[in-house]
Amino acid sequence: MPIMGTALDITDKLPRSGTTIFTVMSQLAQEVGAINLSQGFPDFPIDPKLIDLVERAMRDGRNQYAPMAGLPALREAIVGKVDRIYGAEYDAEAEVTVTAGATQALFTAVVALVHPGDEVIIMDPSYDCYAPAVLAVGGIPVHVPLGDELHFDASLVGKAITDRTRVLMINSPHNPGGTVLRRTDLHRIAEMLRGTNIILVSDEVYEHLVYDGLSHASVMAIPELQERSIVVFSFGKVFHATGWKVGYVLAPAKLMKVFRKIHQFNVFSVNTPVQYALAEYLDEPSNYEGLSAFFQAKRDRFADGLRSSRFDLLACEGSYFQVVDFSAISLQDDVTFATELAREHGVAAIPLSPFYASPPREQRLLRFCFAKEDATLDAAIERLCAI
Repeated sequence: MPIMGTALDITDKLPRSGTTIFTVMSQLAQEVGAINLSQGFPDFPIDPKLIDLVERAMRDGRNQYAPMAGLPALREAIVGKVDRIYGAEYDAEAEVTVTAGATQALFTAVVALVHPGDEVIIMDPSYDCYAPAVLAVGGIPVHVPLGDELHFDASLVGKAITDRTRVLMINSPHNPGGTVLRRTDLHRIAEMLRGTNIILVSDEVYEHLVYDGLSHASVMAIPELQERSIVVFSFGKVFHATGWKVGYVLAPAKLMKVFRKIHQFNVFSVNTPVQYALAEYLDEPSNYEGLSAFFQAKRDRFADGLRSSRFDLLACEGSYFQVVDFSAISLQDDVTFATELAREHGVAAIPLSPFYASPPREQRLLRFCFAKEDATLDAAIERLCAI
């Protein structure tokens, strides 16, 4: 017989965390039939070659566990890619791990590195999985705002470093801000971390989405940073297959050893046929070299279309997100305005305040995802310009 009325004393590790804003806005978009420019996923198909490669791998019987660290052929392909692009050398056996997407990689890195009471510097607005991971293991998130127009400000980060700082988390191209780090920023970071025991966790999932002649400044290209960095990437983001949830991590062997100790117990290994497909797909650089031009055309289409609107566009230097200021339209808070925008005007966006520990009171910003079919973007532009 079941015991009725038993009271369970459960301590919530994340009492301030609710459902993510991405889920909330996507559900609202579906509910009201709005064009969904909120959650960051493309609405166009992936390369048919990738589908064929996955199918072939499955039919060839590649359906059982892959090695815990990832398929050797894929790790070799990753090493070749980063050496070719960034001149960074890694050992495929000891310094590359394939993960179940970037979010799992970031969480695993935090669990592996952060102990109760350790401080982790996070720059706001920050992707919403960073701080919860720190809190879940008893760490202390130290929120530092980005500078003007959501650009990195090294002086603000330097003031936040203490003898309890264990990890600095950076993100470029930035989500949700759309800004990118420069090599000068990385050299400033190297200066700040020199002589410390601080580990750098660098979220670089939009590495191939950098615009206007800029190049992606990776921590891997700065030897002083490479030796203290865990660098996170996403195949889903760059190959339009976010539902595959496959990414990878690069780190020196000493850091990767502690990363894998956690990885093996919360994932163990990642989708095998997809790994075989990606290993072969990466061997042809043309499969990713044109991504910047492809997405810049979409950024330009969306931004040019909004020039006649009442929204004020912030610079989008990378990622597939356009941030806009709606102060000229409404003095409502961003969550209220985003909800109204979806319900009354048929376009779903992401408000930026959920990306802050303490949102700036007068800030009124939204994030639109432009990784969409041209027809989707044009329909959204028409509705937004009518406001």
